[in-house]
Amino acid sequence: MVHIPRKRFGQNFLHDHNIIYNIISSIQAMPDQHWVEIGPGQGALTEPLLNEKVRLDVVELDRDLVVLLREKFKQYPNLQIHSADALRFDFSALASVGEKLRVIGNLPYNISTPLMFHLLDNASCIEDMHFMLQKEVVDRICATPGSKKYGRLSVMMQYYCLPELLFYVPPESFDPAPQVMSAIVRLVPHQQPPVYIEDIVKLNRVVTQAFSQRRKTLRNSLKKLIAEKEIIALNIDPTLRAENITLAEFALLSNALLIESLSEQFDEN
Repeated sequence: MVHIPRKRFGQNFLHDHNIIYNIISSIQAMPDQHWVEIGPGQGALTEPLLNEKVRLDVVELDRDLVVLLREKFKQYPNLQIHSADALRFDFSALASVGEKLRVIGNLPYNISTPLMFHLLDNASCIEDMHFMLQKEVVDRICATPGSKKYGRLSVMMQYYCLPELLFYVPPESFDPAPQVMSAIVRLVPHQQPPVYIEDIVKLNRVVTQAFSQRRKTLRNSLKKLIAEKEIIALNIDPTLRAENITLAEFALLSNALLIESLSEQFDEN
C-alpha cells in the first residue's frame, strides 16, 4: 500500500535509517516499558520500538495510515492502534495506576505547541517525551535568558519540564523533504515545580504580556498588570526586557498579581 503524504496533516515521513538508529539509541527503550507514539506515519519508529519489546500505543489521525499500520504490524501483540486526534486524546487513560508513560512523536509544526501543552496537562503520568520538531521550535524551548530565542515558549515549557536538545535532523531525512531543519528534543517533566507559583493562569498572563512587547522594558510592558514600585519591591530591575527575566523572576511577578486585577484585564480584552 502506497500512501501519499498529505499537506493538511503536515506529513513528512522519516526514512533516514541513520537518524532512526540515532533516535532509538538516544531514547533507550527497555522491554515492557509503556510507550506512546504520536503520529507514527508509516511506522519508521514504530517497528524498531516494537522490536525492543515495549508495550506500544500509537495515536494516528489519518485513517488511511491507520489501515496501513494495522496491516503492516498485525503480527505484533504488543501494539495498540488508536484512530484519534492527539489534541483531544486522553493520554492519562492509557496509564495504569502508578505507571509512567514514555512518549515519542514526529509532531506537525502547526499543532506541536498546543499538543505539548496538552500532554503536560497529564505530566503526572509521563516519564519523558522525545519529539521531532522544527529546529526553531526546539531552540526556543531550550533557550536561556539573554538569548533572542528566549520567549514565552521557553519560560512556560521550562516551568513544566527540563528540556534537552539531542541532535539536529536535515530535511533530506524526510519524504517529502521539509524546507526547514528539524531537531530531536527530550522533555522530562519536573517531579516538583522548579519555582513556586500561585496560579498557572497568572504566570501565563504575565509571561504573555511581557513578551508581546519584548522590545519594551518591564515597567512599560507590564504597566497594566503590576506597578513599577511593586516590580522594584521584588528586587527585579524594571528597566530590563522580558528576554532578561528568569523563570524564578517571572514566578515572583506572577505571584504579585491580584486575581481581581487579572480578571479585570481579561474583561478589558
